[in-house]
Parts: sequence; structure tokens; C-alpha cells
Amino acid sequence: MIAIEQAAALYLQQQALQPQQSQASAFAPSNIALCKYWGKRQAALNLPMNASLSLSLGELGTHTQVRVAEAKEDQVILNGRRLAADSRFATKVSQFIDLFRGPQGQALVVDTRNTIPTAAGLASSASGFAALTLALSRLYGLQLPYSHLSAMARLGSGSACRSLFQGLVEWHAGEREDGLDSYAEPLQWHWPELRLGVLALTQEEKKVDSRAGMNRTTDTCLLYQQWPAQAARDLRLLKQAFAERDLKLLGETAEHNALSMHATMIATWPPLLYWLPESVAAMQQVWQARAEGLALYFTMDAGPNLKLIFSQQQQPQVQALFPQLQVVIPGDGPNPLV
Repeated sequence: MIAIEQAAALYLQQQALQPQQSQASAFAPSNIALCKYWGKRQAALNLPMNASLSLSLGELGTHTQVRVAEAKEDQVILNGRRLAADSRFATKVSQFIDLFRGPQGQALVVDTRNTIPTAAGLASSASGFAALTLALSRLYGLQLPYSHLSAMARLGSGSACRSLFQGLVEWHAGEREDGLDSYAEPLQWHWPELRLGVLALTQEEKKVDSRAGMNRTTDTCLLYQQWPAQAARDLRLLKQAFAERDLKLLGETAEHNALSMHATMIATWPPLLYWLPESVAAMQQVWQARAEGLALYFTMDAGPNLKLIFSQQQQPQVQALFPQLQVVIPGDGPNPLV
């Protein structure tokens, strides 16, 4: 099995990296998967069992600055608070930077700020490692294909490969052992009336992170055997929905995909239930509104918060139901690659 350091060297085209400037910054949007990534064919490189499809959340995501440090060890600042060097997140960030610079490279200060709740099932790790990948690429003066940068971001957090782009993004599962063909790319789409709503029911960090939850599911859940086939079917239906601007097909497929993923978690042992009572109450509200004629759907990642899918025409009714809802025009935000 190929090691993560070997894969990184391949993605970086064997470049020996030194900072080309004193600091660099980047933004990456959070993304919401409509066809979920759940389960890995190879854990060390975050190679997925199935392809996935996501929409970005515009200006919601992560701003990251990296700069050359005067100290001998990395410093990681998250949302204005400096983390202990041996904390889990700071350690993970330093290990990711090592993939670019090598273990003996220049220490860096990483100052990262999320505009979306951290580790609460709203894809903050995806936007975080995407922004870090882009900032490091600029610091080191890399000139790499976007597919290679996407593959590098995947090494930090699987879904980060999708957060390098705004809009509708497909992550190819790939087949290669080294993962070079497992990257994301933006798809052409035009649906100006489509809206997403972020329903943040809690900002508390979840007790079981997505990586651990995935591993537990694939190791113990018999229902998971059906998941890759459903994901492939759902991906085809979602692409059809975007081609035809069919909100009903989009919403029903995304909602079914999310609930099917959560069903595998619940059937895991020990069971994984990311929902809160507020999550179930919000689902019931969506179902009741839909029964009364409102074209409203939801999706959920591995966390308690819901993301709602609806059209611009229904926005006043949806916001009346959920006053705390943060409405997003998907893809309407800064281009991370500029």
C-alpha cells in the first residue's frame, strides 16, 4: 500500500519546496454533499468508495493565512485562539504541512478562521484543509494542475478536495492505488433560482468525527453493502435534476441519499446517531410543510444540523418556518482559485 508521503510527492510532482514569499492567504467555501461521501476504499489517502456531488456555500467557509515563523515549531491559531502544539487539530495541521515541506522544513504560523461552525457537521474541515492547501500552494509558489491540488487537499480531509471550487462539484472516486485519479472538478450548471439554507441547530463539536464514524460504519454495518450502488444511482439522478432544473427530483434524491447514509450509521455498532431532538423536530417541520404543498427538502452531513433545499420563490415561506435560517445562493462567493 502506498504511503501518504509517497502520494503527496507524486501529487506535488516531486518538488522540493521552500517558501517563495513571507506569507500567503486563501479562502475556500464549505460544501454540502447532495450525493454523500461515506466510506473509504483506502483510509490513509482518503480514497472514497463512491463518487460524490456537492454544492458550495458561497461566502461560508474558511479564511486561512500562512506565514513563515520565527519560532522553531508551527503555531496554529483557530478562530483567534492559539492552540497547544500537541492538540489534535494543531498536530494534524503540522502533519499536513509536512507533506509540502518535509519534516525538516521551515516552521509556519497558520491563522485560520471559519465563518461556519467548526466540527458540527457543516463541512468546516473540508473548507479548512482546502484553504490551507491553497495558501501553502501560494506560499511555496506551486504551479500545479487543479486536479493535483484537489488530490492534495483530499489528504487532509476527504471532502476538502471539493472545497477548492465554487458551485456544483463532482469528486471522482478513482481506481488507482496512488489516488491520482481521485480528485474533484467543477461541473457546468445554471440554476439561479436554487437556494440552500443552513439550519445550524448547534455549534457544539460532535463527539465522533466523520473519519472515525466512517471507519466504524464500514467495519460493522451490514447495511453498508448496499450504499455504493445507491450512491451511484443517486449521482446519476442528481445530474439529471441539474440538467433539467427539476427541484423535486433534486430534493427527493438528496434527502433520500442523506437519510440512507444516516441509516447505515444507526445500524453501526456501537450505533452512531448524530441527530439531536431538534434535528428530528426540524425534519418533521419540513415533511409537514411539504405535505401542505411547499417544495422544501433537506440534507444532512455527519452532524445534527440540517441544510434545506428550495427555490427563490419559496424563500419567504421557508424563512417564516425557520427564522434562524441562513440562506445561501450556491456558488455565489469568491473564487478560491483567484
